Amino acid sequence: MTTPAPILSVNNVEVIYDHVILVLKGVSLTVPTGGIVAILGANGAGKSTTLKSISNLLKTERGEVTKGSIEFKGERIDTLTPSDLVKRGCIQVMEGRHCFGHLTIEENLLTGAFTRRDGSAAINADLDRVYTYFPRLKERRTSLAGYTSGGEQQMCAIGRALMSRPSMILLDEPSMGLAPQIVAQIFEIVNEINQKDGVSFLLAEQNTNVALKYATYGYILETGRIVMDGTAQALRENEDVKEFYLGAGGGERTSFRDVKSYKRRKRWLA
Repeated sequence: MTTPAPILSVNNVEVIYDHVILVLKGVSLTVPTGGIVAILGANGAGKSTTLKSISNLLKTERGEVTKGSIEFKGERIDTLTPSDLVKRGCIQVMEGRHCFGHLTIEENLLTGAFTRRDGSAAINADLDRVYTYFPRLKERRTSLAGYTSGGEQQMCAIGRALMSRPSMILLDEPSMGLAPQIVAQIFEIVNEINQKDGVSFLLAEQNTNVALKYATYGYILETGRIVMDGTAQALRENEDVKEFYLGAGGGERTSFRDVKSYKRRKRWLA
């Protein structure tokens, strides 16, 4: 079986904030077309920065890619604006369920189609498709987003991204602050979108258990470096991953990088 060609390639990327603070240190990863890939790690590991370096949102936080390259569908995208990248089919769903609180759920969803020029009939068809994936949003379509639950706002944020007709979604911490049953529901819908529409996903997640249940491949990030990667099954079965990220084991080591038996793949030096 051949591996699908990558829709996204991040090659030896370094990111600096405020011209001084080195946050990403030679990060390399790929996402196959139609795949679900997870970036795993603790808070502050650099997961969100990795996604923002791809979506070109770093400049809003005084950050910049100072080394390496990023390719989407075989094209360098380092210099594109976030809007241009959305038009090419890549969009980020930000951490924290960003919605326009003063707009209704449906108005929020329609803002996701602002870059499209294919007419109202196509947009309305996609709105119906979003409501098929998220029946709860259809029930709350006239409610102000600011008065809906956290789970409904997360569904709205993902649905709004779908309205841009993406081929890839960068999904940042979708489980944050949500009840386990809501998290499971959202990940099931993400999996359904992936299977039915072929949308590729790059997930940044602290919830390693749920991420590795749905992803096919994962990268573990610590202090701006990738310290391990592999298939989801291999990571789930790795004893050190179990200890540090899956809540198993009771060792006293405080960092995954302290594992002496693991020889880190220093791809950032290549």
